[in-house]
Amino acid sequence: MKRFGSLRASKKKKEPDRRTGRRQSEPHDLVGNTSGISSPPSTPPTQAVKQPPPFPLEAYRSEPERLEARMRSYSSPPDTGQRFSLRCSKPPMTPSAPIANSRSRPVSTTPLIKTPFEESESDIYMRFMKSHKCYDIVPTSSKLVVFDTTLQVKKAFFALVANGVRAAPLWETKKQSFVGMLTITDFINILHRYYKSPMVQIYELEEHQIETWRELYLQETFKPLVNISPDASIFDAVYSLIKNKIHRLPVIDPVSGNALYILTHKRILKFLQLFVCEMPKPAFMKQTLEELTIGTYHNIAFIHPNTPIIKALNIFVDRRVSALPVVDESGKVVDIYSKFDVINLAAEKTYNNLDITVTQALRHRSQYFEGVMKCNRLETLETIVDRIVKAEVHRLVVVDENARIVGIVSLSDILQALVLTPAGINAQRSS
Repeated sequence: MKRFGSLRASKKKKEPDRRTGRRQSEPHDLVGNTSGISSPPSTPPTQAVKQPPPFPLEAYRSEPERLEARMRSYSSPPDTGQRFSLRCSKPPMTPSAPIANSRSRPVSTTPLIKTPFEESESDIYMRFMKSHKCYDIVPTSSKLVVFDTTLQVKKAFFALVANGVRAAPLWETKKQSFVGMLTITDFINILHRYYKSPMVQIYELEEHQIETWRELYLQETFKPLVNISPDASIFDAVYSLIKNKIHRLPVIDPVSGNALYILTHKRILKFLQLFVCEMPKPAFMKQTLEELTIGTYHNIAFIHPNTPIIKALNIFVDRRVSALPVVDESGKVVDIYSKFDVINLAAEKTYNNLDITVTQALRHRSQYFEGVMKCNRLETLETIVDRIVKAEVHRLVVVDENARIVGIVSLSDILQALVLTPAGINAQRSS
């Protein structure tokens, strides 16, 4: 075990736990009793509405060869290197209405009366998410890094880089519980707050422990760790991610106290995409971004190629955005600088000079960059979802016919449209 925490392969056991009726993970090497785990994320209020027929899970298990093909065609996210585990933790439900593929419906010139199933096609993705648990999306084996709060901040960020992860749960030995997450945003906040000039060393980054940084930074803004149980539905996970405006949601087992996995928007959307081809397609998937009003189109934050890194970091903090399109003098998008690119400053140990330009910093990209992924407002939601999943990016830059920036479409926007909007919930605007 490494001193900074725990780096281990979390494996699922195939045999169900007799007490809970579901499979349990292996005990975590670092954690113990976590009765002090913070409260789970809030869920939207339930309303007394007529429920559509339950989602037909067995329809997607009847063709194992095609399922395996889908699993191969959509590789797991780079941070795990593992394939999805699609085994459900509860027996499949029997649909109360017949299942019909939209392509197999008979063609008729007379008006057809919609069946209850057809009327509920608009919320098919919502029902899919509600019928699956967070445990279903956890890989069979994955890497999870956990930091003790007594670890030095500098060593923690170097460990993130060395292990190829973007975030790690924080374990406080005194409380015997997880108390937060350390992410690239913390690295940005430290640089933003304490950077003076290339001639002045950032003492707070070099010497502070994680717990010291949390005490200084959080102070009166301290909030309990937002986490979710593996038995909660993926719908609850989507709602929690968007409502709390977070990008990573730790899955913590309330029985063992182990941190099993860190859920992200990208992982959830990929999981959904595995089954999309077998589901009836909602009509809104053929509508354009403009018709559905998906994305942000006002007061877009952006930078220029010659913008200093420290100014870009200031914008990240002040505007609370995760990426900044790089725009030339004519307004055309030529690159993009994301929060993940900032971690390269730690990898290259160049964080003591933040006066260099964005263009200079982007030369140190550790991963192959295929260019800015773009779209326009007249493209359909179906096209947008397919593009963002295949490209494995967190956002698309919306441009006009002259490649000038007009907006941003994020994974949060897409999941809101696919899952929450059909449920009558707008988590992006909820307080």
